[in-house]
Amino acid sequence: MNRSLVIVGAVLIQLALGNLYAWSVFTTTLVDNGWTKTQTQIVFSVGVAVFAIVMVIAGKLMPKYGPRKLTVASAVALGLGYIIAGLLGAENYITTLIFVGILGGAGMGFGYVVPIAVGMRWYPDKKGFISGLAVAGFGFGATLWMTLAGKLGALGGGELITKIGLSNTFIVLGITFLVIILIGSIWMVFPAAGWKPAGWKPEVSKTASKPAGSVDFSSNQMLKTNQFYLIVLTYAFGAGAGLMSIGLMKLWPMAAMKANGIPTEVAGAAATMAMAIFFALFNGLGRIIWGMISDKIGRKSSIAVMMATQGAFVILFQWMAGMQATLYIFAVLIGFNYGGLFSLFPTITADIFGNKNFGQNYSWVFLAYAIGGIIFPILGGKLGDLGNFPLAFTICGTLCFVAVVTILMVKPIKSSK
Repeated sequence: MNRSLVIVGAVLIQLALGNLYAWSVFTTTLVDNGWTKTQTQIVFSVGVAVFAIVMVIAGKLMPKYGPRKLTVASAVALGLGYIIAGLLGAENYITTLIFVGILGGAGMGFGYVVPIAVGMRWYPDKKGFISGLAVAGFGFGATLWMTLAGKLGALGGGELITKIGLSNTFIVLGITFLVIILIGSIWMVFPAAGWKPAGWKPEVSKTASKPAGSVDFSSNQMLKTNQFYLIVLTYAFGAGAGLMSIGLMKLWPMAAMKANGIPTEVAGAAATMAMAIFFALFNGLGRIIWGMISDKIGRKSSIAVMMATQGAFVILFQWMAGMQATLYIFAVLIGFNYGGLFSLFPTITADIFGNKNFGQNYSWVFLAYAIGGIIFPILGGKLGDLGNFPLAFTICGTLCFVAVVTILMVKPIKSSK
């Protein structure tokens, strides 16, 4: 098979799965239909939690059922989740929680790790690049679905939700997700055992006796190593800083700009643009570019540089969010580094623990995302309620500096015995 087709399939799948970050486009309509703001966030949080948990299950199922069947399961769960929720009435909190939050979250969990695992098998010579490209679709997917649901509408323009209603919008999106992921599943197959690109020879690390990724750990073996916990801790700090920044990307800039005398309408529009355009776009680009950088300078060095700069950006954001120009610049910088997490941590997982069991192993590492996503956004919200948003950014920025130390402590493992 032409391995370039794996890239096509990976991007299609991740574009559909990127609907997770577009949930906010529905929340205003749901609140107008009687939902509380807490209920809108519960559906989102349940989706994230189920996503991470099912991803661990999917990693264990992949060796038995193969990547294509898992991708089909992803298409069916995510697509039918939205379709059924729409048919039963999107405004119904309980059924939307079950079919979008739980079933849709399971669909994302079944599908997310597949394109990364398959891509790394076909591109062992460019693991950072292919990992970044595979997950870039997830980042860009948020912008795509927000635009489709909120702006493009039918051919005549206008908002899709306004034109056909929220329930029908869910049905249209569900059918779209189902079709796109099924098309992508065509190319989700592993190469033959022992396959290598023509002319490629793995490089041997100066500190290890074997090439990176050639020592294959099972999940049980991996969970007994110090390296696993150092990687998870680093990932949790980075993901937490990014997710907290996402959660406060509108609340804090609006408060800071209003304190600087900028009208509320202008502040609100600027904060929305910072998140929906600048952060979202560079979140996607960061996944590709950081992956390419890591192929040149190595995973640990890339993560260390990314965490160090992110720490500085997040701390400085408390002062830079009060002006439109600097708000946009720092939304770009923080978004770019946040995106890099999703290409660098899959590749360092493969480098340290091997390619063979990557699907299972990265599923465990990815739990760091859920840990960071639960603790740090709540921390930011609590400090915001106390009138101290700046302290939240200082804490998360400082933890990014701690993450530089933890990632530099990760050493190659010479044997899985």
